[in-house]
Order: sequence, then structure tokens, then C-alpha cells
Amino acid sequence: MPAKKTSPIVPAGTIGILPLQEAVLFPNTVIPLAVVKKPGIALVEEALREGKPIGLTVLKDRETENPGPDDIHRVGTIGVIQKMLKVPDGTIRCIVAGQSVFQIEQFVQREPYMVASYTELPEITVENEELVAMQRNLGLLFQKLLSYLPQAPREMEMEVQNITDPNVLTYFVASTMRLETADRQALLEERSTAKRMRKLTLLLTKELEVVELGHKIQSDIQREMEKNQREFYLRQQLRAIQEELGEVDPQQAEANELRQKIDDAKMPEDVKKAADRELDRLSKVPQASPEYSVIRTYLDWLVQLPWSEQTTDDIDIKKAREILDEDHYDLEKIKDRIVEYLAVGKLKNKLTGPILCFVGPPGVGKTSLGQSIARAMGRKFVRVSVGGVRDEAEIRGHRRTYIGAMPGTIIRAMRDTGTKNPVMMIDEIDKVGSDFRGDPQSALLEVLDPEQNSTFRDHYLDLPFDLSQVLFVCTANSLDTISPPLRDRMEIIQLAGYTELEKLQIAKRYLVKKQRAANGLKETQAQIGDAALRAIINDYTREAGVRNLEREIGTVFRKIARKIVENSRYKARVKTENLADFLSKPRFFNEAKKRVASVGVSTGMVWTSVGGDIVFIEATAMPGTGKLVLTGQLGDVMKESAQAAVSFLRSRSSELDLADDYFAKHDIHIHVPAGATPKDGPSAGITMATAIASMLTGIKVDPNLAMTGEITLTGQVLPIGGLKEKVLGAKRAGITKIVFPKRNEMDLDDIPKEVRDTMTFVPVEEISEVLQHALGKRIIAPVPLASGNAANVVPIRRNGVVKRPTRTTERRRPPLRKR
Repeated sequence: MPAKKTSPIVPAGTIGILPLQEAVLFPNTVIPLAVVKKPGIALVEEALREGKPIGLTVLKDRETENPGPDDIHRVGTIGVIQKMLKVPDGTIRCIVAGQSVFQIEQFVQREPYMVASYTELPEITVENEELVAMQRNLGLLFQKLLSYLPQAPREMEMEVQNITDPNVLTYFVASTMRLETADRQALLEERSTAKRMRKLTLLLTKELEVVELGHKIQSDIQREMEKNQREFYLRQQLRAIQEELGEVDPQQAEANELRQKIDDAKMPEDVKKAADRELDRLSKVPQASPEYSVIRTYLDWLVQLPWSEQTTDDIDIKKAREILDEDHYDLEKIKDRIVEYLAVGKLKNKLTGPILCFVGPPGVGKTSLGQSIARAMGRKFVRVSVGGVRDEAEIRGHRRTYIGAMPGTIIRAMRDTGTKNPVMMIDEIDKVGSDFRGDPQSALLEVLDPEQNSTFRDHYLDLPFDLSQVLFVCTANSLDTISPPLRDRMEIIQLAGYTELEKLQIAKRYLVKKQRAANGLKETQAQIGDAALRAIINDYTREAGVRNLEREIGTVFRKIARKIVENSRYKARVKTENLADFLSKPRFFNEAKKRVASVGVSTGMVWTSVGGDIVFIEATAMPGTGKLVLTGQLGDVMKESAQAAVSFLRSRSSELDLADDYFAKHDIHIHVPAGATPKDGPSAGITMATAIASMLTGIKVDPNLAMTGEITLTGQVLPIGGLKEKVLGAKRAGITKIVFPKRNEMDLDDIPKEVRDTMTFVPVEEISEVLQHALGKRIIAPVPLASGNAANVVPIRRNGVVKRPTRTTERRRPPLRKR
């Protein structure tokens, strides 16, 4: 016979311990258990075989894998296994009924399962009126909790009403409530019935408050949904009835249409609430009331704005560069900056950062750069011209209290584009003015600030509109009229004028094709040679950009078109020989040699908002009392430069072989032609000094030379600004030699190579070098150095010529010709 398998014998007064992860068994209650670990399975099988109870205690930490005596609570419940079911995976499912509470005294066995000696803990119940009152209150609270739980069976409410034992009631309520494991264990360990009931009442009250709040929230949501559904059904029924009877109310139909548009606009929550509020007002206002049209117009604006519509950016750096090269010739630095801007936006997956501002003379392609940026990104382009705007309401809009109120240009532009992320070009931002109606530039501060424009508030809408995804690009001819706070919000990108070669390439690649197509001509019918284009550039236009060049080309093609209409076989090839037949006589000539043919005239270089140019400064002397006369509508700074030039030459009169009282007996008159044009700035200082020196010495100034630089009383030449624009203007006027301050040598790198290769650049540090290059010889000595004895050099007069001892180590720098 096979050997009989026996289980370890549990000594009298001991009980097998089954640890529970988080369930707490109370007396007089039943719980289902899933026993999956080997010690627990062995204990359950042994208890069923021997008909013995087991002790159930909860773990201190539910994550404990192999619990020992120190991992379980000492107070638990004695339970009897009523049913057991073995699962095919080897685990056990059983139902255990609680009997009484016990306390572990000492563990006597650990393998194959834990066994401990124990002591039963009796209930401490003091019968009094307080206990009865607490029992009734606990029952009422539990019944109230059950009323908020529709899934709870009604039998539980009847069971509570039938329980008379306070201990049974507390255990029943605690076993059915949603409590934490620690709270359940605390209730089990509490042996005083009154204290246990008080703790349970507190826990039940907290749970009831949470359930009541959740029920209230659910009721409010349900009520709102029912209201909306009811309103929707009633409106549908009303519409169906009115259509059936043929009595559709136009005002109601209009309100329904607006309501549908509001829903389709996908507005932000606060905007939608405002729109619904205005729509409710509209439905209550008679159509004949003036207020009706005001509200209707306002709602039309709200539903037309792109609150959520946007285009997807397609930032391909290579493609963007190809588009920029296709649309614009040269402008390499500007193109590189734009590509860098797009590259950063691609890495960040969001185009944010400084506002770009293109500054340059007219006709150099500022506006078309913005269009190219939009095309390179796949965004829509909109242009807002603010030139001449003096009313702040043009930017922020008018308040709705005014008759004929409407939003500002920014919101109108957003409506026109239909997307919330277009490329918006604010054109001519330097021509915004201010008067009693406000300062539009101050209104632009919020628009062009990436930190603020996400909540831009137009006065008409009076609602926040997000402009943070708009890519703003500004253009200006000059920075002088832009306020410093507004300038600080923009990254300035300078665009200078074009050289002759650049204009020729732009004309061949873009302008000729554009104007030929605009005038209905074919390439075989009209052609313009390179020589003819050069002649148009030099003899018929003199500008920094190419706008007038395009007009002249258009004039040529219009005349050709007329001849083709008169004679269909006519074909034209425009050359320099027949150019006058289309554009009459040349309008510009190289007049530098003619204007500087007399003594006392020098050529200076100026920079204006329309590009660089040259200016002729004339000086003459006449008997008088030593006065200085300045004409030509000169500014204060330029007048001071003229006075400094006269004072310097007057201090060196002995070197100029002048009588000591020459300046006291002669008046000097300095005139800058084109007197209708205001002029100012210090950069004409050396030019005026040269003109005066030419007049005093009788030596003519080199007609091929132009100069720029500020003069000091000690004869030093200080740096100036805008050298690139000035050099390009001088190049257009036929100048071949430039005298400029030595401290501006670094600016030569910005000048195009073809200009540097065809012109001579002479950097100077003091006026004696200027006069030597302008007049052909040295007429005054260099400025003495402050060290050694050179400061005390005394002029020496020999044969009517003033000479100064010079250092034997001095070497004159030859004219600098750029490579």
C-alpha cells in the first residue's frame, strides 16, 4: 500500500496564518480569496482536510514577496473556509467567513506555512443611549450613501435596517465601504465598540461628502446637456414647423445661420462665449433698430477671422535658397540671413524671434523679399502699407461706440489672408506719423513684440487675438524717423543700392522679360542688347534701385509695340546707336569735370534715404570784414563743420602764403547747390576744407576725386557712416578716386568687388593728406605729433612758400587700390 501523506500537526492553542495583501476580513462577513503562493495553498488544503479555522492577517507592505513574522500585522480575524475551488494553473479560489478577532502571541512554525499561538480579543461594548444614537446615525448615513450609488443592491439597505447588534453593524458597513487598508486594519484593532463606531462614522461622513460632490457635478453636466439637447430639438422642431407652414422668420433664419458659422469658426472658449452673448442680443433686437446692424456687423467680423485656420510650413532650406536666388540677384548677405532665420525655425519647429526690417533706398527689392520668404515657406503673403498713417485707430481699430467703426489694418489683413500664420509685410514703417489722434508707432509696439502679440486686442473686437504665429517683415527707407523702442524690437538688415553690373544682370534676368510680357511682345519682336542696357543705366537713370530702369525699359517696349501695330512685320533690336529714337536724348551726364573746372569747387559724397550721390561744394572770397556766409539750406551740424574747416585753414594761413590779416579783410562764402534740398551731417567737413583751400591757393581740385570725412580743429579726419552707399553713388556719377577716413577701411569689404576693382581708394588720417591728393601737391605740413619737439616746429618762409621741417623717417602712404 502507498504511504499515507500527513501534514504537520498544529499544536493546541495555535492557528495557521494566511497573509493577505490588502484585504481585511471582519467578523460576521464573507470575502472571496485567491490563494496563489505555495505556503497559502498548503495551509488551505490542510484546513479543509482537518476542518480547522485559519488566521487571516494583512501584510504591512503589499509588495512583500515572501512574508515572514515581521511582515504581517499582529491582529487579524479567525476565518472558516466555506468553499474551495482548484484552478487548472494550481491556484485556489475560496470563500472565507470571519468569526472573531485574534492577536498573535508567538510564532511556533514557519515552514511550510506560518503557525502562531494566539489569543482571541473580545468586544468591549457598553450599552447606553449614546451607543444607540451612534448606531442609528451610522445606519442613516450608510443608507444615504447607498442612495447615491444606483449600482448598489437594495437588499443592502434592508440588511442594515435589520441589524440590531452594533458590532455586526460596524463590521458590515466597514466591509462594504471604499476604505483604505490602513483604515480597515485600524477599525479591526479597535476593540471598543463606541470608538470603532465613532471612527467609522467619521470615515463614512468623508466618503459621503465626496460622493455628494461628484453627484452634484454629474447632475450639473447632465442638466446642461439636457438643456442643450432640449434647445436643439425645439429649434429643429420650430424650423420644421415654420418651413412646413411657409412662415420662416428671416431674423430667426439669419440667427441660425450665424450660430452655425460661430460653431464652424472653432473660436477660443472666451471668444465663443462673447459671440454667443452677442447673438442672443441680436435675436432680441428688432431688425429696424440701428443696434441690429451694429451687432450683425460685429458678428460677421468674428466669424470671418481665422481663429484656428493655418497653413503648414514647408521649410526646405535648399528650396528656399533656390527661390531667393530665382527672385533676386546678388543680395548674398540678406539671403544668408533669411536662410539662417528659416533654419532656426526648422530646428525649433516654430518660427519665433526678432522681427526682420529691411532698410534701403527705393527700388532695391525690399517688398519682393517678403514675397519670396512667404513662397519659400509655403505661407500666404499679405502687405500692409502704413506710410502716411497718423491715426492710432488705423492700427488698433475704432471702438464700437463710434458710427462706422471697423477693425484696424492688422485684423483686416488677417481676415483677408484667412490663416493665422501668414507672412505680413508692414511697408514704409518709417513714414508713420503722429498727431492729436495718437501715435501709430506706439500701437505697433505690441504688434511687433513676440512676447506680447499673442494677446493683441483690437479696439473694435475687444477680444484677444493671437498674432504670435504671424511672421512680420518690415520695410523702411531710413531709420531716423523710427522711434527707438520700435527699432529695438526689430532686427535691421541694410540693403544698399546696386552697381552697374548688378543692374545689368537684374535687367537681363527679370526686367526685360517682365516688361516684354507686360507690353504683349515676343522675344523675336523686340530685343535689347547689353550695350543699350548699360546706356539706359548710365545716361537715362541715376538711382540706387531699378525702378526707373524698369520704367525706361517699359517705355522702349511700348514704342516698339506701337510700331508693330502699324507694321506687323516690324522687328526691333535696340542698340546704343538707335536708343535715342526710343528714349530721346540722354538725361544724365558726367558733369564732375565741368563742375570742378573752376578753383574753389570740390566734390563730396552724401547718403540719403534714396541712396548715395555726390554733391559739389563751392567756396569764394570777397573783400569784407571776416564774415562766414553759408547757403544751400544747411543744417546746424553741417554749419559747424564749415566753421571748423575755416578755423583750421585760418590757423595754417602762414603755410598757405596768406597775409596775416587776410581772413580779417575778406568774407568767405560757402555754397552747396541744390538749395531746395535740406542738408546736414558732419561728413562734408574735409570737402568744405578742400574747396576753401582750392580757392585760397588757386589750385583746381582733381575732377575724378570725391571725398567724405569729418574734420576737427586739429586737422584730423574722423570716420563717417554709409560709406558703401556713398561709394556706389559716386560710381554712378563717374568718380574713379575716393578719399575717405582711414578708420573706415573695414567698410571697404562691404563694397562689391567690381566696384573696388575699378576705383582707387585713399584712406587718410588728417587734412594734409586730403589736400595733397585733391590738389596734387602738399600745401600744408602734416599735423605735428604731440611727443618730442615736433609740437614746437616753426614755419619757415622761403621764396614765398611756407615749409616745415619734417621727420626724415616719415613715409607717405601711396593711394590704396583695392584688390
